[in-house]
Amino acid sequence: MTPTLVRRQRPSSSPSRSRARDWAEIQERMLVPLYEAVHERLDVGPGTRLLSLGCGSGLALLMAAARGASVSGVDTDPRRLELARERLASRPHGAGVTRLGLGGPECVLDPEGRRFNLLTAFEPLHHAGCGLGDLARSLARAAACAERGAAVVLAGWGPQERCSASAALRVAARLGDPMTAVARWRPSGRDDLENLALRAGLRPDGSGRVSCPYGYADMGSAIRGLLSTGAFDAALRAAEEEQVTKELTEALQPYVRTDGTVWMPNVFRYLVARVP
Repeated sequence: MTPTLVRRQRPSSSPSRSRARDWAEIQERMLVPLYEAVHERLDVGPGTRLLSLGCGSGLALLMAAARGASVSGVDTDPRRLELARERLASRPHGAGVTRLGLGGPECVLDPEGRRFNLLTAFEPLHHAGCGLGDLARSLARAAACAERGAAVVLAGWGPQERCSASAALRVAARLGDPMTAVARWRPSGRDDLENLALRAGLRPDGSGRVSCPYGYADMGSAIRGLLSTGAFDAALRAAEEEQVTKELTEALQPYVRTDGTVWMPNVFRYLVARVP
């Protein structure tokens, strides 16, 4: 599926709130093919009790709820979570249970004790040294809230040569504080997702690849969308935003088409693991 090009959006007064809104209105929809592929493969529907780790502004949850799933999500960004609540509040009543929480999976547990049968972590790994031990412990904690045999889906980048976003991520790495873990980006390794799953005590059970091109109506939308991902947070702390924007603009020039749109082909990889 090809994402719709995004029109220029008006900025809000708060940079952090603006980036959360940019994620919801510009960037998050680029991952729709990934969400759809996973939902279809795992037959998400009325019997699904889904927990999304890092649910962001809730687009994947909304898509699962439209298939009849009962959805829950947690995130550490209160601004994105606020947008998720707005989105999910607009769906029809009786379309499945919805729980959203700021923090860990414990804050959205079913009061009747029913465990989740699907966990998703769609946020791709942007870098190495990003606290894989912490990620594994978080996954293990979430898996403890799932039933035995439940599917756990992890997502990451495909091969570097098939991910145009690598050019942008190299800018984030170069400008980020070298003492900050999130600045030490490297291309995704072939077994990164499997290694993370094994460290979390999960059992790998298949994988897939999905084309997720990043398409933007203009350079301004491309810059705002990419800055909203969180991959540039370290760079924005270490350098002026003007410098980050300048270097990111230069890195994106090869992907500008004659009509001014920006088109970046990418392949994402996902892993399906199981709770033992």
